[in-house]
Amino acid sequence: MPFYAIFLLYLMFFGFGRTQYEANIVRLLPMISTFSFAKETILWKTIVINIFGNILLFMPFGFLGIVFPKLNNFKLLIINFLSAIIMIESLQYFTRLGVFDIDDVILNTLGVAIGFWIYKFFKFYTPSTNN
Repeated sequence: MPFYAIFLLYLMFFGFGRTQYEANIVRLLPMISTFSFAKETILWKTIVINIFGNILLFMPFGFLGIVFPKLNNFKLLIINFLSAIIMIESLQYFTRLGVFDIDDVILNTLGVAIGFWIYKFFKFYTPSTNN
């Protein structure tokens, strides 16, 4: 998991040919930038990669309860994740190597939530080896 987290940090700060913005940018109106991006983008592939990438890439964090049993609690997992992703988005803002975008926070958190419920589904429906 640490290598995956480092990989995601790389993508968030340096990936996709990212360069430093001239100004600090913050987007706080939920889903406005995502809808604008989808409306202005010609290729559906780009839209799918951006929106679903923000969800799918964060789904593995929903499985953190395997490593940290205290994070088997959904509320605790989401609070911890929100704290981390808000710090990362803030770093993007302050370094100008990205944008503080509330849509990223929402989509990334949705990914964690989906991952958590998939983890719980498989944990519940997997036969126990305890007799």
